Amino acid sequence: MIPRTAPTGPGEALAAALTAEYAAIWAYGVIGVRLADAARAAARTAEAAHRARRDALILQLSSGGGQVPADRAGYALPYPVTDRVSALKLAVEVEERTAGFWRAALPHTTGADRNRALAALTDCALRATRWRRTAGVTPLTVPFPGRPV
Repeated sequence: MIPRTAPTGPGEALAAALTAEYAAIWAYGVIGVRLADAARAAARTAEAAHRARRDALILQLSSGGGQVPADRAGYALPYPVTDRVSALKLAVEVEERTAGFWRAALPHTTGADRNRALAALTDCALRATRWRRTAGVTPLTVPFPGRPV
């Protein structure tokens, strides 16, 4: 997926979160084709949520004079996604990794930026929980979403 580096300020933290959103959107394209029915609809909804966050971040960073990292043509997956099981596993991982970038942004942001980062972290944690439930993974939740294990 994408490398993790410690941000040094709010602009860098939000730019890192943007790269995570790019990767999540790309991954959901791979995930969605391996799912059916309600799970496929959930993947489309998750992808739309990540697209909305991406668009908001691009506008925020560009209007604030910040650096807007470019999207890549593709991203390396941590393993092959060949069936429903691997697609659901990747969906959980995508949400956990993206949550990690939003969590990393929290100490570097204040005010409305911090509120947006917390909302994004919460959204990712909720989606990861839903994916775990769909996959039959227990426990359904983790104690500290976005925190490296």
